[in-house]
Amino acid sequence: MMRRKIIAVVGMPGSGKAIVSKVASSRGIPVLVCGDVVREETKKRGLAPTPENTGKVMLAIRQEEGPAVVAKRLISKIASSAAPVLVVEGVRSMAEVEALRKDHLVAIVAVHSSPETRYQRLVARGRSDDPKSSEEFADRDARELGVGIGDVIALAQEMLINETSFEDMSAASEAVLSRVTQK
Repeated sequence: MMRRKIIAVVGMPGSGKAIVSKVASSRGIPVLVCGDVVREETKKRGLAPTPENTGKVMLAIRQEEGPAVVAKRLISKIASSAAPVLVVEGVRSMAEVEALRKDHLVAIVAVHSSPETRYQRLVARGRSDDPKSSEEFADRDARELGVGIGDVIALAQEMLINETSFEDMSAASEAVLSRVTQK
């Protein structure tokens, strides 16, 4: 098996992880999204992709298959890629990071935005699993923190603060991806 570099992008919902992924993709770096695993499982279980359902499924699969389940489900996709560097967007726990580190070099890039900024972005984004109220937003944050996302953010090699424009965040992401891929 080829030992790849995995850029694990972590951040609370609405922080701007997708901007980092978009920049990586524009550089030809494949991107795998952890949230897609949960959304696929939610659909597989015949549930509507509401914030409540995706949250319950996210917790249920971790309960059923362990805290690294989402990363483990991506490992076959990583293995089938010919790319030497991949982005895994939306890592939620150190168990997931350790599952990726088993066969690959992992660099953690954290994206941070204030709760107010993140809430406004999620409301504007309007994806079916985004919160529809400040209560749903607070519940989602608590759930994310409960699975260990704060530990991953705290141990990141790089931190991007995303409180400005899309253009500024894209430029900052470009700089971080250049640094991380050179190491």
